[in-house]
Amino acid sequence: MTEDVALPARSTRRLALGLVARMTPAMLGSNALGAGVVYVYLAHLVPDPPGGDRLGTANLVVFLSYVGSALLLGTGGSVLLVRRLLRWLRRDHDIGDRDRHVTLALPGRLVRLYGALWGVAVLLFAGLNLGASFLAALQVAVTTTLGGLTTCALCYLLAERAVRPLVQEAMRGTTAPPPVLLGTQRRLLLAWALGSGVPLTGILSGLVVVRGEAGRIGPGAVGFLAVLGLVVGGVLTLFAARSVVDPVQSVTRALRDVGAGRLGTQVPVYDASEVGQLQSGFNAMVGGLRERERLRDLFGRQVGSDVARLALEQGVRLGGERRDVAVLFVDVVGSTALAQELGPEEVVARLNAFFGVVVDVVTAHHGWVNKFEGDAALCVFGAPADLPDAAACALSAARELVRRLEPLPLSAAVGVSAGPVVAGHVGAESRFEYTVVGDPVNAAARLTELAKAVPGRVLADLDVVEATTTQEQQCWEPGDVVVLRGRSTPTRLAVPRG
Repeated sequence: MTEDVALPARSTRRLALGLVARMTPAMLGSNALGAGVVYVYLAHLVPDPPGGDRLGTANLVVFLSYVGSALLLGTGGSVLLVRRLLRWLRRDHDIGDRDRHVTLALPGRLVRLYGALWGVAVLLFAGLNLGASFLAALQVAVTTTLGGLTTCALCYLLAERAVRPLVQEAMRGTTAPPPVLLGTQRRLLLAWALGSGVPLTGILSGLVVVRGEAGRIGPGAVGFLAVLGLVVGGVLTLFAARSVVDPVQSVTRALRDVGAGRLGTQVPVYDASEVGQLQSGFNAMVGGLRERERLRDLFGRQVGSDVARLALEQGVRLGGERRDVAVLFVDVVGSTALAQELGPEEVVARLNAFFGVVVDVVTAHHGWVNKFEGDAALCVFGAPADLPDAAACALSAARELVRRLEPLPLSAAVGVSAGPVVAGHVGAESRFEYTVVGDPVNAAARLTELAKAVPGRVLADLDVVEATTTQEQQCWEPGDVVVLRGRSTPTRLAVPRG
């Protein structure tokens, strides 16, 4: 998925100036140095081929003229390539897929530009020395080609590093992985080939092109190529290794952050290789974790944290298990009249304040709100997680709940019962809920109806009170004996003392 992202003007100016400051000396310096190394080697270190003379004044004049012209052309071409980036670096332009592609492809386009200039140099100097001898022209062509290949490889690695901040910004608005423009394996092989292969090829080409005792390559040329191989090979290998190590380290650091629970972690994507795809894949993975955590949070808010954890750990199946629980039922008194007197927005606001108190009190006493039923709530203690003396927790919650509800502009009645129920998922395969089914649920609802007409508006089953802890029993006293609706046997009631 991609989206267009606009950057502040201040940020874009900083990115543009930073790119120019990094790119210009890197491109000019590496190409000028490469050209100088090639000329010094040909003019002062290799022996004259049979029938040819060492590079003379004509070559030096053409060399200086061409290098100056090539650097100017290369700089101008680089500016034209960079200007394509300036389109999305402007304040009024959003970053799109085309802009991302242009940014990622910039190092490769710079290499093609300077590679073309080196190709012209091969033809120019080979033709210039063809009049001296074919072997001299061949020697110049081979050496210039090898020097151009090495310089262009270095240019690519330098440009890839210089353009990273822009690639990072360009990839910020997309979850799509970057394309593999130059894979990690090819980068490492390229560094080896140009760092070690080019000097060895230079020695071999000298042995083949220059033959005979008088034209044998001397120790100076061999030493120069050896040192060049060590230096250039080390630089190329370093940059190739850093192009892999840097993004891998960023992913490693981000993994530690995610392991510590910081799911807002993001890895900057700035590499057009498999490692860049690793960066993008990590961000996609963390995005999935954030989405999973968000759904888990919402799921927990909907059904309760214990039920959500049970479902995630053990899965969901219809049916349940027998458990001994305590049930607390709380219902608003006069809800019909309330709805007639107030607007629906005010009714909802009052109900939300009411349910907020219910959830806080029940949770503090280790229970959970199984469901909201209009203006009532069914609360369970002892399922799905075991709870020692669930009845004491429910009775204590009932007493505190009435006290906490007194300041609210509505009143509620509370009923408490306990006993065996079946706790589990009830419904159909396509839609179900976790709930408790059994006589204690019905009894708590009936007690709530009766509680609406008694002082204090809290009733409990006296048998439940007598079966709980001594400390909780002292907070209750016996009440009337009634036959609850739907039952044939009498129920002894209990009310809070005082």
